[in-house]
Amino acid sequence: MSVSTLAGENIAPATSTRLYRAVWRWHFYAGLYVAPFLFMLALSGLIMVYGNSIETFLGKKHYVAPGGDRTSISEQAKLAVDSVAGGKLTLFVNPASDDRANIFIVTGADDKQRVVAVDPHGPVIVGSIVKDNTWFYWADRLHGSLFISPATNGLGDRLIEVAAGLGILLILTGLYMWWPGDTHQWRATLLPNLSLRGRALWRELHASIGFYISIALLFFFISGLSWAGIWGGKYVQAWSTFPAEKWDNVPLSDARHAGMNHGALKEVPWTLEQTPMPESGSPAGVTRLPAGSPVTLDTVAAFARSLGFHEQFRINVPQDAKGVYTISADSMDADTTSPTGDHTVHVDQYTGKVLADIRFADYPLAGKAMAVGIALHEATMGWWNTALNTLMCLSVMFISVSGIVMWWKRRPQGSLGAPLYPRGYRVPLAIMGLGLALVILFPLSGAVIALFAAIDFLLPKGLKEAGSRPG
Repeated sequence: MSVSTLAGENIAPATSTRLYRAVWRWHFYAGLYVAPFLFMLALSGLIMVYGNSIETFLGKKHYVAPGGDRTSISEQAKLAVDSVAGGKLTLFVNPASDDRANIFIVTGADDKQRVVAVDPHGPVIVGSIVKDNTWFYWADRLHGSLFISPATNGLGDRLIEVAAGLGILLILTGLYMWWPGDTHQWRATLLPNLSLRGRALWRELHASIGFYISIALLFFFISGLSWAGIWGGKYVQAWSTFPAEKWDNVPLSDARHAGMNHGALKEVPWTLEQTPMPESGSPAGVTRLPAGSPVTLDTVAAFARSLGFHEQFRINVPQDAKGVYTISADSMDADTTSPTGDHTVHVDQYTGKVLADIRFADYPLAGKAMAVGIALHEATMGWWNTALNTLMCLSVMFISVSGIVMWWKRRPQGSLGAPLYPRGYRVPLAIMGLGLALVILFPLSGAVIALFAAIDFLLPKGLKEAGSRPG
């Protein structure tokens, strides 16, 4: 992929076909919009990679002495709740190893959520922060909404969705223009000439690095779009949601699984977000807790371990009379390193009966694809994933900056420098087909493309066709 058209350079007459000119011009338009967003997404993504490898989604790692006598989880939870004015327990995170502190999410009277780390020996609080103050949370808000207020009806999310859709157009047009035609061109693309200087070196590196990352970048755009409000929430996720009807005679709540997401963080598996939650308080379910055992945070945690939750896992606690205990572990939250290990269990808060048990194998096909895709996107599948995503973020930042630099160096004085159509230009069917496909597949981005196409059509010929300028 390349944003080389931002450089405003000329093309050889032999390649000045109608299709090439149209591809070139639209690649230029897409690049102008997408480049700043690409840099922002790569930078915030790099911070998030740091936040889920060096630290955690919920802040720094707190280490404690392994083994030894430990107080009950309920006692630790009480200590965490009492440390916050008007505190109410929302979530317990059981760490992956016994040399790490237990984590509790407590919502205060001010509606702010705090991450409270507790050493189970004692117990003793070893750390407490407002959840919004973590590096990961800051980057996640930038990555998903540009810090634009929710009162704008998702404006930030919409702008990013448009950028991702146009980014796909940028990749496709860039690959068309830069696809090597012979052995010499393949060698030049795969092995850039580092002996060049100035703008020529920028161009070589931009084209080569862009070519190498094009397929991976396409994956990042599509997996990221699945989180977006229009294409993801209304166009794809709606028909890929796990069907709650698979649970036998379990009463369902008006609440959705997405209600367990905490703030900007997406912590619920994608395919479950729109699935209704089960309700406590009915005879439904399968008894699993030991007969006569009280349903407490401790017994539910012990039950989770008996079910095979042996790495990090979390327990969302009931928030009202019909709420349930939800035990979960998934790679999206860095609980596990394999998305095939995703596991969610809902337990009735009164009877201790299991109301629902959902595993990766139960997901619909799109849900399975997204579980794997999001894990790769967030670099939670191990050190190799972290290394590759770091390299990817740095490469995307470079091609964003290099495209702007080349355009700035070569733009005509006092002009935007958009590539011109040939004289007497007519829109090729291939361009019309590509535009129609994008409108159908990505409605929001397609609407923006249609708007730009209308504006471009109405421009005077002297501003868009070669040899048509007056004088």
